[in-house]
Amino acid sequence: MSKKHTLIATAAMGLEALVAKEVRDLGYECTVDNGKVIFKGDETAIARSNIWLRTADRVKIKVGEFRAKTFDELFEKTKALNWGEYLPVDANFPVSGKSVKSTLFSVSDCQSIVKKAIVESVKKHYKKTTGWLEETGPEFKIEVALLKDVATLTIDTSGAGLHKRGYRAGQGEAPIKETLAAALVMLTNWHPDRPFIDPFCGSGTIPIEAALIGQNIAPGFNREFISEAWPWMSAGIWDKARDEAESLANYDQELDIAGHDIDHRMVKIAQENAFEAGLGDLITFKQMQVRDFTTDKQYGVIVGNPPYGERLSDRPSVEKMYQEMGQAFATLDTWSIYMLTSHKGFEQFYGKQATKKRKLFNGFIETDYYQYWGKRPARKTDAERA
Repeated sequence: MSKKHTLIATAAMGLEALVAKEVRDLGYECTVDNGKVIFKGDETAIARSNIWLRTADRVKIKVGEFRAKTFDELFEKTKALNWGEYLPVDANFPVSGKSVKSTLFSVSDCQSIVKKAIVESVKKHYKKTTGWLEETGPEFKIEVALLKDVATLTIDTSGAGLHKRGYRAGQGEAPIKETLAAALVMLTNWHPDRPFIDPFCGSGTIPIEAALIGQNIAPGFNREFISEAWPWMSAGIWDKARDEAESLANYDQELDIAGHDIDHRMVKIAQENAFEAGLGDLITFKQMQVRDFTTDKQYGVIVGNPPYGERLSDRPSVEKMYQEMGQAFATLDTWSIYMLTSHKGFEQFYGKQATKKRKLFNGFIETDYYQYWGKRPARKTDAERA
């Protein structure tokens, strides 16, 4: 097929700029909108972006976009798009939908109309004048999204969300998404030659994402994507993209990464997940309360997603823990510390105002990412470099 597609990398609110940087790092110019990054690319771009994007939720193909205030408009304009370029005659194509601030507010009706319109378009493309479309072939997940009377029609190339890296054998009650965990690491000043610690590691997601970043291992390297089954996305495209990822991984990079948790069961799960990711020997996990943390190391980075105290009954113990954390970290003047929480009084209990705050969403919970920047290491002289 080899054509330029309009691709959309969807993103959680607050992460669009990070996703855009990742897309540009892959070599694609892009524009940023709320919850998405838009760029042009061929089939190779589809494979590479799915394999490499750490902070995006999905990669979609935009098939068309148009204004639609009536069901007739929606039907005719959908039918006019060349769906046969994407869908084989036996394609299985479920249609999902959403509608925000639009005249056409019935999502189920919009889905049904789009489905019928695509059937007519595909039948015309394949000169099929009678009968049903079998839908026994590969799956193409189509979405009709209406926003202020503008319909956007997309095909999902990822399948399971990109946060599903394939290493999570077990998890706790409220695991952080792998995409957000990667974002938390990427928003720090950490370099792979410096110590990295997560004092609330839970099932190990943040330390594992740090190790993947530290060794430049593509997050989607060990999983499958729905578009791998599409006839115009040949196996050769995916093989080439995975070969590139393999060649760029730096497995020799030494790492000093640790995860601590108060719950010994979570420590065991974190270890299992790290081994599942092929990083078991690179990350040290141990049971520890944050108040007991000490270190002689310098210029490290601490990243944590501590309990938020969302339930009123949990709040006093969480606030006491924030206080103990502030005391334990008080002497770490060369360390940079980053904490994600929805608790608005975090700085007060921690005992120090953040250098910077960034608003992020952990699922549907609005949080702040509190950043405390440590002293920078002294620059090496020319003599020391020699």
